[in-house]
Amino acid sequence: MTPLVAVAHGSRDPRAAAVAEALLHRVRLARPGLDVRVSYLDHVRPALTEALAPLAEAVVVPLLLTAAYHSKVDIPGALAGIGARVEVSPTLGPDPLLTAALERRLAEAGTAVGDPGTAVVLVSAGSSDPTANTTVRRIARDWARARPWWAVTTAFASASGPRPAEAVAMLRAAGAPRVVVAPYLLAPGFFADKVAREALAAGADLVADSLGPAPELVRIVLDRYDAAAAAAQSMSQRTGLSVSCVPSGR
Repeated sequence: MTPLVAVAHGSRDPRAAAVAEALLHRVRLARPGLDVRVSYLDHVRPALTEALAPLAEAVVVPLLLTAAYHSKVDIPGALAGIGARVEVSPTLGPDPLLTAALERRLAEAGTAVGDPGTAVVLVSAGSSDPTANTTVRRIARDWARARPWWAVTTAFASASGPRPAEAVAMLRAAGAPRVVVAPYLLAPGFFADKVAREALAAGADLVADSLGPAPELVRIVLDRYDAAAAAAQSMSQRTGLSVSCVPSGR
């Protein structure tokens, strides 16, 4: 099997790398025999180029929740001049399984899924790429249609608004009986801590944990890997050429 090289954002907070490692450990357990490696875009080693250096071919799976600057610019830039034959999968999100993972975390925190008396604030890190923020808003709209929540709204920890505290305050002012926060974040760290602190101070009843190594994310990683590996194999068979680099979010 072609090796899977996951690439995470990277953080100075060691909890973020611990989550990436835990997620990939579960991927290895789910797919025995698959060579699964980790890499990072910033702050933590190995870098993507270092992880790919000893490999002749690989499928790169970005551990990112939306297609934005990192997947559109940073990853293709890191792959420029790489000697390995590389296929890059789309990012983990959007995907219906991520909503299932969000519901898992809310349930673990004590929220009945779809409770009509509960309003949900879906909080993303936020991006300078408006398309990524629009994707998060679409996830919230779809979630509101799929479940009888009192409401589902979005907030962003940076780059866009409203901020989590503003979203909580707006729901309280609108009469929401209960307000909970669902972080659309892969791992704990600066943003997760900031979101929890500000949302609780604004009157949120609870803030769920970040997605972490949820079973749904394991499935998404393997789905992305399988689709990218199949696409690479099909292209190779059709053309007889080496596999090309394909940016995620295609």
